[in-house]
Amino acid sequence: MCGRFTQRPTSEIAAIFAAQDRLDDVGEHFNVAPTQRIAVVVERPDSQRGVVGFRWGLVPSWTDRNVVAPTRMFNARSETIAMRPAFRGLLAKHRLIVPADGFYEWRRGPGLARQPYYIRRSDGRPLALAGLWASWHDPESLRHDDPLRSATILTTVPNALLGMIHNRMPVVLSEFDWDNWLDPTLTDATNLLPRLQPAADDLLEAIPVGPRVNSARNQGRELIEAVGPALVV
Repeated sequence: MCGRFTQRPTSEIAAIFAAQDRLDDVGEHFNVAPTQRIAVVVERPDSQRGVVGFRWGLVPSWTDRNVVAPTRMFNARSETIAMRPAFRGLLAKHRLIVPADGFYEWRRGPGLARQPYYIRRSDGRPLALAGLWASWHDPESLRHDDPLRSATILTTVPNALLGMIHNRMPVVLSEFDWDNWLDPTLTDATNLLPRLQPAADDLLEAIPVGPRVNSARNQGRELIEAVGPALVV
């Protein structure tokens, strides 16, 4: 799964993904959690590629207004999205990239102890996490022009490194797949699903970090500072 991650300022994200920055967020975010606004990269048929802000935690268009708030659907299993009605249409037309400098995962140790790890690319480049988005309108609101747009991150089986920590990992798109994944004119699932594979075993490293990351209220660069040697394969 992917329940926490980090993001750099949106101006840098826009430069990396050749997109227009529509958020102008100058800050770095070191402990992004579900229900928060996240920077995502989207491309619509009638506009250029942009960096925009969506709620993390998918809210499908048919969701009852009384269940919008809970932290639901922040991840979706890539193996089943083409079969589940909630995701099938989004796979065809509502794909996005969640840029991340890294993400956190917890490895269970002796007893109830869990060691947090910060997983990042070994070469320091950003990750492009595959995701889907939805648009929801409050049926009791008069402001039908102001929908809630939300996102989910797709997960897959772990590679060798993540398999030492957890039984799932986010889908990390190859740079060669960015354009096709964002292209809204590509709607055939048979061309999209093969791109949703575990990252290469040597792409990532896992850095053990301190327990302050356990609380989403904590922020700051110290959250990603190593407290021991990295896990590599």
